[in-house]
Amino acid sequence: MVYVEQLITSFIASAAFGIIFNAPRESLVKCGISGMVGWIVYFSLDKNGIGTVFATLLASFLIAVVSQFFAKAYRTPIIIFSVAGIIPLVPGGLAYDAMRNFVENDYAVALSLAAKASMISGAIAVGLVFSEVINQVIRRSSLGPVK
Repeated sequence: MVYVEQLITSFIASAAFGIIFNAPRESLVKCGISGMVGWIVYFSLDKNGIGTVFATLLASFLIAVVSQFFAKAYRTPIIIFSVAGIIPLVPGGLAYDAMRNFVENDYAVALSLAAKASMISGAIAVGLVFSEVINQVIRRSSLGPVK
């Protein structure tokens, strides 16, 4: 039952951000699916003891792969699906807690939370970039040698 709740809420969050970012109406379901797929991978890995940062890296990689598939299949820019899909992974609450602890002069906790938020944000970026690099390598190898 927990997984069903996670699937539904991550779908809604991603599709809602698609609306906020003025994604085309016909792509909103696909935005929700990309976020839902990434979040359930993250949630499953994190729940099973894989580290949060590594789980985020794998989830963002998968979101980028799904986004590339949707972009190619529906002839739509990849950014529409990847931005909406990444939203559930963004460590906004963690960053908020870090800032709150800075304001409350609890610097040790604040620094720890800020470092974790930075590592998660970096994992998101690396996952997206790594997926694009692999996509480019596959495309170039399927085209044959460049003359």
